[in-house]
Amino acid sequence: MHRTPAAQGLFLTAFLLVSCGGGVAHPPPPASTWAADEAQIRGMIQASVEAFNRGDLPGHLAIYDPAVTFMTPSGPRPGVAPIEASFREAYFRDGLPRQQLAIDQLVARPLGSDAAFVTGRFGLSGGERAEQSGWFTLVWQRTPAGWRAIHDHSG
Repeated sequence: MHRTPAAQGLFLTAFLLVSCGGGVAHPPPPASTWAADEAQIRGMIQASVEAFNRGDLPGHLAIYDPAVTFMTPSGPRPGVAPIEASFREAYFRDGLPRQQLAIDQLVARPLGSDAAFVTGRFGLSGGERAEQSGWFTLVWQRTPAGWRAIHDHSG
């Protein structure tokens, strides 16, 4: 098979990217470091739930990096502002939550020394509305401001 010089260059570039680290996994952090990081992430999630339940939506959203993406049925939505607007419309009335939020079945896994993957189940109950529940995935990254969620996929 004869390849043009451009095709050969593209093939070589792709090969080098893959072989020089494109698919290399980063080693997990030491167990002692991860235990502290996991405790911090879990604490932030718990503080977020508590903020939601007392009507502090900015406090609830404080876990997010400003450049977070939030996955919706129509695709990813970037930034905290659209998330806040959506939550205000769907989950709040007169500055208070329509239902109480609970989180359970939380599992946190390191993706390296500066990244983590968290899954769990959320539940919304009370407020004379039908109970709602679903699963979520949060991708966390260590930032200059500390651990922050950079991607949220809830459903």
